[in-house]
Amino acid sequence: MVADHLPAAAISTVNIAEVISKLVDHGMQASEAASMIDSLDITVVPFDIRQAVQASGLRNDTRQAGLSLGDRACLALAQHLRVPAMTSDRAWKKVKLDVEIVLIR
Repeated sequence: MVADHLPAAAISTVNIAEVISKLVDHGMQASEAASMIDSLDITVVPFDIRQAVQASGLRNDTRQAGLSLGDRACLALAQHLRVPAMTSDRAWKKVKLDVEIVLIR
């Protein structure tokens, strides 16, 4: 399901750091993980002050569901780009936001 969306996908630099960290946890070198992600040719969006403010603004709406800064960074980017946010985290469906949330499993 995710692979079909990769050509048009975008990801925040915060979420890139999360992905690389998880791959490092599983034994991959950070540079190898970065090269692998780079080969996917996904649009990477810098987590700038605008994104930081937007993600911070989601704090109250997502606190009860336990969403992290990384989760909010993804949701803020989806809001900004006006595209659905894809996740495997069912807790995201507990929040009421002006962004479509697509569960991938």
